[in-house]
Amino acid sequence: MQATSTVDQTSDDLARAAELPPLSDSRTFGRAVGDIREALGQRELWSHLGWQDIKQRYRRSVIGPFWITISQGVIALGLGLLYSQLFNMNIGTFLPYISAGFIVWAFIQGCLAEGMETFISNEGLIKQIQAPLTVYALRTVWRQTLMFAHNLIVIVVVVGIFFGNLDHTYSLTAEGGVCPPPPTDMICHPGLGWYTLSAIPAFVLLAINGVWVTLLLGIISTRYRDIPQVINSLIQLLFYLTPIVWPIDQLKGGGARDGVSWAEPIIHLNPIYHFVQILRAPLIGQAVSIWSWVAVGGITIVGWLLALVAMRNYRSRVSYWV
Repeated sequence: MQATSTVDQTSDDLARAAELPPLSDSRTFGRAVGDIREALGQRELWSHLGWQDIKQRYRRSVIGPFWITISQGVIALGLGLLYSQLFNMNIGTFLPYISAGFIVWAFIQGCLAEGMETFISNEGLIKQIQAPLTVYALRTVWRQTLMFAHNLIVIVVVVGIFFGNLDHTYSLTAEGGVCPPPPTDMICHPGLGWYTLSAIPAFVLLAINGVWVTLLLGIISTRYRDIPQVINSLIQLLFYLTPIVWPIDQLKGGGARDGVSWAEPIIHLNPIYHFVQILRAPLIGQAVSIWSWVAVGGITIVGWLLALVAMRNYRSRVSYWV
């Protein structure tokens, strides 16, 4: 009788176990990676949404998205003329420098600022359609890529106008932009050459980083709505700390003042500087330090690991937070 009771109890336990739902695998790295892979496969969706963002922003405008180009061109021209006089630099080398720096910075700033609002601004779509979260991050980065493509026209025009100043060795701080013969303590740049093509992989690397930044900051900012205010303040600070409207060459010979040599190592600790430099330098005929590539590569790996951890733990909660 006892053996029969034990068998019945075991059968009941097995029946109840069979009725229980399987354990959820939503909080696994496999699901996080699958979300990214599925989003990449839905290229038509996020690319169409990105195009629509640009069209919506400039709807009923005569020249449309080319207002992006005009605004960046006017800002670069105005500040280039002003700071070339303040810093006593040759306009033929400094204007391409500041134009390229502004446009690269605009892409980075866009990924940071709009990346924080990615999921919040897509609240309606997140609640209405079933799509991977990474789709919205790709939408943001693709929109910034389209804007960068429009701004690239400014660089092409400026470099074309001042090509004669950039097709040979030059200095940003030397009088007339002509690099003095060695020995010299000034920074001399090699000028435009075949390595200008390295701007292509540099931009791809920036876009890859833009995706993880958008995912990570988007998740954090959706949960904690005060974070965007803090990061926007830091973005303004980083703009002034990064050599964009002023060249790091000024800390070397020809432009350095006593007591500022300590600032150069600190600038090299600024990660934004390396992201700007790997793309700006090839566009205007400057050499890129191998350490800038190493820094960007290391940040890319660490950043994607953090983004995957955030996706693994909080991907399923975003729809409740928005």
